[in-house]
Amino acid sequence: MQAYELFQNVKPSIVSDMFMWMRETDRELYKTALGSLATNRKLRLAYLQKKPAGEQIEWMHKTLKLKTSGMIAEHLLQVYFMRGQESLLVTFCDALEIPHDGKGQVENELPETLDTDKLQTAVDALLEKNDPALVTLYLHTFNLQTPDGWTGLTETLANDARLKLS
Repeated sequence: MQAYELFQNVKPSIVSDMFMWMRETDRELYKTALGSLATNRKLRLAYLQKKPAGEQIEWMHKTLKLKTSGMIAEHLLQVYFMRGQESLLVTFCDALEIPHDGKGQVENELPETLDTDKLQTAVDALLEKNDPALVTLYLHTFNLQTPDGWTGLTETLANDARLKLS
């Protein structure tokens, strides 16, 4: 599933939480996201900035559902999980024994394969502490980090009934 498709299927509350986190913790990141999407849609940033935050977020979500916003969508998801959801990354990397910097930033290269048992342990650990829709969004985003995704993760996302975006 591509990043824009993730935005087509994810719960709106997850997207709202993501953009409110950006707005509250890094106003420049939020402004850049809004500006990138405005440019992509051939709109002026100033026009969107005049709207209330809720309307801005609703517009960004709607725009991120478009195929033309795919690269921006993927980048925003990566930034959100790397900076706003570090605990998910740490839990996932630790369970899969992927070396990282303590904040979930992978050191060296991502593994070519994911051990099935460790993957199941990682998924269970994530679901134990987090909203299943957020976990699902994270796992899909992680799976975008390699051209065809990881076979085991793709199968888990398709077959585990707990992993639904909405």
